[in-house]
Amino acid sequence: MTTEEMIRLRETRLAPYIQLATGLIGKSRSGGGNMFRHQLDTMAILVDYGYIDSILLKASIVHDVLEDIPDFNHNSFFSIDYEGHQVYELVREVTRHPGEVKADFLTRIHNEGSWNAKILKSADRISNMITLGFVNDMEFVTRYTEETVKYIFPMAEAVNKYMLMELQTLVDSRRRYSDAFSRIKSEELYIDSSNFI
Repeated sequence: MTTEEMIRLRETRLAPYIQLATGLIGKSRSGGGNMFRHQLDTMAILVDYGYIDSILLKASIVHDVLEDIPDFNHNSFFSIDYEGHQVYELVREVTRHPGEVKADFLTRIHNEGSWNAKILKSADRISNMITLGFVNDMEFVTRYTEETVKYIFPMAEAVNKYMLMELQTLVDSRRRYSDAFSRIKSEELYIDSSNFI
């Protein structure tokens, strides 16, 4: 990060958005932690990749509030600062519509989403794929990993090849994790069944 970028980042008012995201603290994640931490992790991934656009960073901090806080008042965005409307629009882009199935949601972002929506969704998925290493439901791990290949790889390829490379590495890792878990389960079943022979 250059000094100029640091100054731009210093002038970005993130604290009010962090306060808005604290409503996610009570929402736990199956891989550990909570949804509030996930918001900040997603923002850190964006900064790690050199993104310091204020609207993108603000949206990353609150990207799950519309979906995961019941009865969330979207007008909260508008009173924060002059970028609140743009932040809200970006968050809406990466939020599932009522009744929208996951495949249609991800396809919509890929086909119709803004550049920032695709970047944000890619960073979000990197965070989720890292956490996936702490999930023990192998059916979910496999499904989520293959969903990443089908829907997120093309999105990341369109906006940032380095994010794509990290996602590819994470997919390879999660596939190995799932395979190893399956082998261990098979061995346990064999040992259990041999006790009855």
